[in-house]
Amino acid sequence: MNIKHIPNLITSLRFVGSISLLFFSLESPVFRITYLLCGISDMIDGHIARRLNATTETGALLDSIADLCMISVCAIKLIPIISALPYWIWIWIGAIALIKVANIISSIVYLKKVVFPHTAANKITGLLIFIALPLLFFYDAYAVYPTGIVCIIATFAAIQEGHYIRTRC
Repeated sequence: MNIKHIPNLITSLRFVGSISLLFFSLESPVFRITYLLCGISDMIDGHIARRLNATTETGALLDSIADLCMISVCAIKLIPIISALPYWIWIWIGAIALIKVANIISSIVYLKKVVFPHTAANKITGLLIFIALPLLFFYDAYAVYPTGIVCIIATFAAIQEGHYIRTRC
């Protein structure tokens, strides 16, 4: 195996790890360890790719797909404890999702390909989601404030992402 494939391998393992979370209870040590490893892999794959001079559009797209998979699996795991969040937060999350879908459509229209900009705001949003999800999983009564903060940052990140796509930055 070529050393330049290591970042994509790490990202692919995050995808597999994310899917495996579906099969474990939130309280299990396996879930917690896998969740932690998926989060760590998200933080290191891009860094390793840059260090190895192995960044590619394919790798960036694979990273975004693995991120989407992780968030989707975590959302599925949250369904049983949905009552912990007020209705207005779900509307806000839906609005962010709509902005992200509009960004994908915009990237196809303006750039003729699907683009997921890796902005600083998107990275901060990912880190905050990674930190906030355990609050929902394990401390649902205290999750409204961190979720609100994540929604504020995620809204900014989604709008900024759309701006970058439309201005071709």
